[in-house]
This record gives sequence, structure tokens and C-alpha cells, in this order.
Amino acid sequence: MSFRDLRAVVTPFFFLLTVLLLCITGFGQQAPQPPVVKDAGAAMADKPSLPAPNTASSNAAQAPEAGAIRIGAGDLLDITVFGVPDLSQKSRVTSSGDVYLPLVGYVHLDGLTIPEAQAAIEQRLIEGKYVNEPHVTIFVAEYATGVSVMGEVTRPGVYPIFGSRRLFDVISAAGGLTDKAGRVVTITHRDKPQEPQSVTFDPDPAKNSASNVEIVQGDTVVVTKAGVIYVVGEVQQPSGFLMEASQNFTVLKALALAHGPARYAKLDDSKLIRKNPDGSLKEIPVALRKILDGKQKDVPLMADDILFVPASGGKRAMETTLNSILGIASGLALRVP
Repeated sequence: MSFRDLRAVVTPFFFLLTVLLLCITGFGQQAPQPPVVKDAGAAMADKPSLPAPNTASSNAAQAPEAGAIRIGAGDLLDITVFGVPDLSQKSRVTSSGDVYLPLVGYVHLDGLTIPEAQAAIEQRLIEGKYVNEPHVTIFVAEYATGVSVMGEVTRPGVYPIFGSRRLFDVISAAGGLTDKAGRVVTITHRDKPQEPQSVTFDPDPAKNSASNVEIVQGDTVVVTKAGVIYVVGEVQQPSGFLMEASQNFTVLKALALAHGPARYAKLDDSKLIRKNPDGSLKEIPVALRKILDGKQKDVPLMADDILFVPASGGKRAMETTLNSILGIASGLALRVP
């Protein structure tokens, strides 16, 4: 048999063998299965149950943040309804706290935060079937109320602010503190008028960051006046000393802050000038020499007391009138002890 005859016989054999192997391989594989479609009830039954939502957490997430800006009577609002320009407008909140919108009518917005007001208008549009899926945005173009800054500031008054600011910002806008300002500031928040907040400034400026609280429009800031103790007459350094309500001042402490008596001081004739509740003044003798010698108890001082130490000039000391003492005290520079 020639090579050509052998090739003619073998070639069909190998062809049949290849086809047979492919068939065996194909039968060994599994045909892809069609996807199983379950009904809705079966799908929900097979789906693992989710834990119930935490209602308290949800309400907390939706609750307005502390210090959130609230809409008030007289505010000018720029209201935009996305895709509906005919319903977009600028409108001022009435004295009753309402805003008039086309088709919708009056919507009460007084006291609401911006997100709450947007949701209220969207709800009215849905209830009236004016817009299926409304998207409302509100921008406060003009606030009717500002922050009232009173007390011991350079320029008391009402200062408009936009958005929220900090306590130091509004005090700075009012010209800063006077030299008689105390360390306590009382803040009455617009949304909590019955719960005034007291903030105390620390003598160390580096520790005052906690006192720089948030302020929003409608709040009232009152800077309290510090008590002042005056030491005048024959002392080394006549001055007025600021005192807080928590501080305890006595005659000896006030005299020490004034660097002690001068050379010609007549200690036995010293006296206190104190203001009565009705505004009148009274003189209280102070045996300063006995107090210094420990023979008499030290005398506590009150805010606005004046300790006068006369000179031993005899007649000149006697002629020092109450009015002249008050005039001297009012012209003294104030210092923080």
C-alpha cells in the first residue's frame, strides 16, 4: 500500500475520532439553567428581615440643630420652586408670620428653620396637586431683626447679622467692651426667651474659646457691669479696681492694691463712701490704723465703695467734701486686680 492510499484511509479515521471527542465533552457539561423568577410574596419571604428603625435616632436626625436660623416676621424670603418659575417669588413674612404664595395662599413660616419652611411649602403644593414632586429652596434675602447688644459695650444698639455669628463678633461690631465691663455676659436666645444663657470670660484669653458661643438674629446680648472699688486720698497709687460678684474685697486688700498709704496719710480719719439703695450716699468711719495693727476686724467692701484716706493737713483734710471725693474717684483710671 502506498503512502497516498494509507493517508486516504487514516484521515477520515482521525476526523471521526475528533468529532466523537467533542460530542463526549459537550455531553459532560451541564446546560445553563434559566433564571428562576419568584413572585413578590416569595421574594419578600426569602429576604432576610431588617431591624426596625431607631425612631429616636430618626427624630434626632430630623430635629433642627441648636442655633439654627429661624424665619421671623418681617424677613424677606426668596422662594424658588424648581422648574415652575411662575411660583417663584420674593415675599416678606407678615406680622402674623405668614407668607403668601400664588395658588397655595398663605403659609405660616414664623419660627421655622429653612429646611422646615421648604418642606411646609412643598407639602402644600402636593396637597393642592399643583406640582407632583416639588423642590423648593428658600434664601433669606433680608433679616428684619438683628442682634441687640446692650450693657457695657462702646456702642450699644441693634446689629444685623447674616447667618450665624459668634459672641466675639457681635461684641466687636458694638465697638468692644468698656473699661467697666464685667466678665459675665447674658445671652437671651430668640427661640428660648425664658432660658437666658450666662457666659463668663476667663482672665486668660487662651481659655476663652468656650465662651465664644453661637449667636443668631433675634438674640439679645447684655454685657454686665463690673463692680468698682475706689481708693483715693493719701495712698501711693489712687485707682479704681474692678471686682466681680464672686470676689471678696476688704479695706486691707483695697489698700494693698493701691500700694499702701502715703507718707502723710491720716489713717485714723479714713472713711468709706457707700451708696444707699435709694441712691443717697453715707459716710462710714474706718479705723484704718487699728485694722492695720490687727486690733480691729477688717471691713468688707461692696461694689462702688470709695475708700478715702485723708492727709494729715488738718484744715485741708477737714475741708475735703463728699463731692470732691466723688469727683476724684470718677476721674481715676480703672485697673483689674
